[in-house]
Amino acid sequence: MTTPKPILYSYFRSSCSWRVRIVLAHKSIDYEYRPIHLLKKEQVSDEYTKVNPMGQVPALIVEDKMLTQSISIMEYLEETYPQNPLLPKEPLLRAKVREICEVIGSGIQPLQNLSVLQKIGDEKMEWGHYYINKGFFALEQLLAGCAGKYSVGDQVTLADCCLVPQVYNANRWILSLLCKKKDRNYGSV
Repeated sequence: MTTPKPILYSYFRSSCSWRVRIVLAHKSIDYEYRPIHLLKKEQVSDEYTKVNPMGQVPALIVEDKMLTQSISIMEYLEETYPQNPLLPKEPLLRAKVREICEVIGSGIQPLQNLSVLQKIGDEKMEWGHYYINKGFFALEQLLAGCAGKYSVGDQVTLADCCLVPQVYNANRWILSLLCKKKDRNYGSV
């Protein structure tokens, strides 16, 4: 009996979903993609909250079981699909990879998340910019001690899978901030 392919519920601009898609691609895992459009609020639909009660993406269905939270999904995929490993063999380097993932997953991404920013009010742009800068400054310090060709050493790791989408979103955020400042007559930036 063959195992059904995983089902990924994802939004194309979600950095958390993107992390998981990178791991799936790196490991050449065949999966079914089910888009959830966050701006259309599909994540809070009755249908989707049956899949993920938190109403967030990503969610991965494997063997009729639901997994949520990108880092735990990535760890699951790393443990169950050994091809193209994304964690180094050395325990200390594995810990560094997880540390970088945690800084991104806990210290940067949630603080620029749309659902959080909608609650902040008028200062949301400046607030988001502050925390993006703070998080990336910390990341630079961490990477200085372990980076090689990639974030940790000379092989692609889970840290890279987290970093790439976050850099993209930070660039989008900064561009958005610059456009907003120009739109609010702060002058050219």
